Amino acid sequence: MKENLLFCPLGGSGEIGMNMNLYAYGNEENRKWIIVDMGVTFADDSVPGVDLIYPDAGFIIDKKDDLLGIVLTHAHEDHIGSISHIWPKLKCEIYATPFTAVLIQEKFKEKKIDITNYLKIVELNSQIKLGPFEIDFVTLTHSILEPNGLSITTPEGVILHTGDWKVDPNPLIGNKVDEKKLRSIGEKGVIAMVCDSTNVFSPGRAGSEKDVRESLLKIISNQKKRVLVTSFASNVARMESIFYIAKQTKRNISLVGRSMHRIYKAAKQCGYLKNVVEPVDPRDANKISKDRIIFYALGAKENQWVL
Repeated sequence: MKENLLFCPLGGSGEIGMNMNLYAYGNEENRKWIIVDMGVTFADDSVPGVDLIYPDAGFIIDKKDDLLGIVLTHAHEDHIGSISHIWPKLKCEIYATPFTAVLIQEKFKEKKIDITNYLKIVELNSQIKLGPFEIDFVTLTHSILEPNGLSITTPEGVILHTGDWKVDPNPLIGNKVDEKKLRSIGEKGVIAMVCDSTNVFSPGRAGSEKDVRESLLKIISNQKKRVLVTSFASNVARMESIFYIAKQTKRNISLVGRSMHRIYKAAKQCGYLKNVVEPVDPRDANKISKDRIIFYALGAKENQWVL
C-alpha cells in the first residue's frame, strides 16, 4: 500500500488566528501524525457572548494513538491559546523552545494540570525527530521572543513551515533571523512552504523595533508629566524599550495587567531583560512618582490603578 505525505489544517489557513496544522506520513494502515501549533481566534459581533474560538480537534482526537506530538512555533495566543483545552483529550508530548515552554506551563497551572512529563524543551536552532519527521527549528524574528520556522524533512522531501515572522534587522532582544540556515534549506530544495504572516501581501517593509524605540524616546523625553504606554503584553522587545526609555529619562516604570506581569516574569526566567530596573508596584503610593511611565497590556482590567 502506497505511503503518502498529508497536510491537513484544522484552523489558521486563510484566516488570522486559530492556527492548528496537521502533518502525516504513511499509508492508511500505518500513518503517523504531528500537530504544529494549537491556537485560538478572537470572536467578533457575529457570535455574541463568545470571546475565544478554538479549532474542532475531533479529527485528530480520533487518531491520537498515532499522534507523535505537538510542535509549537511561538507563544502568541493564536498559536498556543487552545492547548490547555485540547491537550487533555490527546495527552501527547509537547515540544517548545524555552520561552514558549514557560508560558505553556503557566496555562496548564491555571487548570491544575501537571505536564512536566510531557513538555519537552527544545533549544533554539536545534532538531528533533518524531517518527518519519525530522524537524529543524529555524530562528526568525517577530513581535514575540523565540519565533521559529520549522524545516520538516519527510521521506517525500522538505516542507518549510514558517510560523509567524517579520524580518527585523534590529530586533533589540532575541536573535536575528538565521539567514544562513534558511539559505541552506532552500539550496537543498523545498517541496512546499506553509507560510503565515499578517499583511504579507501588503507591499513595503515592516518597521524595525529599533525605529520604534527611537521615536518613543523622542516623544517621551518631551513630556513633563506621567506617561501611559499600551502594548500587547507579548511584545517583549517593546517592553525592553520602555525600560530603556525610563532609564534614559530618569523615570520610574510600572507594569499593569496580569498578562504584562506574566510575560515579564517568563522573559526574566529565560534570561532576557537582564539589565532592567525592577518595576514599581502601581498600587504602592509611597513609591509612585508623578512623572513615571505606566506600561500596561491592552485590555488590562487593572488600568484604573493608573488614573
